[in-house]
Amino acid sequence: MRAYKVVDAFSDKPFMGNPVAVVLEAQGLTDAEMQTIARWTNLSETTFLLPATSPEVDYRLRIFTPRSELPFAGHPTLGSAHAVLEAGLYSPRDGLLVQECGAGLVKIAVNGEGADRTLTLSMPPAKIRTLSDDEVSELEAILGHTVFKDEAPAIIDVGAVWIVARLESADTVLGLKPDFARSAEFERKLGATGLSVFGKHKGGDAEIEVRSFAPSCGVEEDPVCGSGNGSVGFFRASRETASVGGLSYMASQGKQVGRDGRISVVAEDGNVSVGGMCVTCAEGALLY
Repeated sequence: MRAYKVVDAFSDKPFMGNPVAVVLEAQGLTDAEMQTIARWTNLSETTFLLPATSPEVDYRLRIFTPRSELPFAGHPTLGSAHAVLEAGLYSPRDGLLVQECGAGLVKIAVNGEGADRTLTLSMPPAKIRTLSDDEVSELEAILGHTVFKDEAPAIIDVGAVWIVARLESADTVLGLKPDFARSAEFERKLGATGLSVFGKHKGGDAEIEVRSFAPSCGVEEDPVCGSGNGSVGFFRASRETASVGGLSYMASQGKQVGRDGRISVVAEDGNVSVGGMCVTCAEGALLY
């Protein structure tokens, strides 16, 4: 029997964020067994907690989609941090937890306690490649809509690899009906995890609306995506003239799949952090 929790990330309201299944006792599981469990939970990601390999690290985390392992992902990182804090397995040192994953070490700032706790992760460094004209044309065909050319769409590699583009408005983003089969093929061709697109709101608490599609990973639409929003942060910092002094904004995501996530993003001096609240929705034991 292995303790586990299902945690909603980027929400303080149960069932309104992005769920991650967190297996808190993963020692002894093989790679194939982890993949089997992740396929069975059928969530966008399932994580497995393992002992740290060095003194400066609190724990090691492996992250699986229903089809494959990821070196890094945002909402599973925050949701897993929430789970280990709630279970009393680890405590912050100088306000930080340090996670080891396939992309390296990830620092998670912990502010507050219990239901008021906010978690903020520092994104891994990004590698950015601008899409070619032919790739942009294919992207537009997949989305069924044009994208901003002045802010050229790009591949943002933060461990998870997102194809990022800006659209004309939040309403445009919310109205998209992508061709998922064509998108999966495009993602595989470019070695990408999926597509993250955004558009600006006219008002309200969130500056932008984000949607993240990853059909090649078995997830047509990720409800509230940490690495996708982090990649959008890197994209905006590299593309927008207003970002010279840094960016700090709130993003919303999840409306089209019945969620209402809020993601705080700060981009400054080449670094991006992504934060939000988490809430546990279920807990128990896996009989595995």
